[in-house]
Amino acid sequence: MFAQLSIFFSSVVLGIMLFFSFVVAPITFKSLNEDNARVFIRKIFPYYYNVNLIICLLATLCFVFISNYYLDFYLILLTTILFGISNFILMPLINKFRDNKEDKKFKYFHLMSVLINFVQIIFLILIIF
Repeated sequence: MFAQLSIFFSSVVLGIMLFFSFVVAPITFKSLNEDNARVFIRKIFPYYYNVNLIICLLATLCFVFISNYYLDFYLILLTTILFGISNFILMPLINKFRDNKEDKKFKYFHLMSVLINFVQIIFLILIIF
C-alpha cells in the first residue's frame, strides 16, 4: 500500500508541476499586465512550493516506512530538499534582486530555479516510470 502511495504522491506533484509550468504561468503572463502578473506570481509561488514540499515529504515517508532506500527514495528526497531550497532560499533572493533591479542576479537565480524545476520533473518521471 505504501509503495503505491509513494507513486501516487509523486504523480500528484508531477501533475501540479506540469500544470503550473505549462498552464498557470503562461496564462498569467499573457492575461495580466506585468505589475499584476508579478503580484499574482509572488502570491501563488509560496503555495506551489509548500504544497509540493508537503506532498513530497509524504512520498518520502512512504519510502521510509517500507524501508525502500534505493534510487527512488533518493530521487524523492532530493526533490523534497530542492523544493525547500527553492521556497526558502531561492524565492526570497529572486524577489529581492527583482525589487532592487539587480537584473543580472535576478536572471541568474531565476534560471537556477527553472533548472531545479526541470530536474525535479525528470526525477519524478524516473520515480513514476
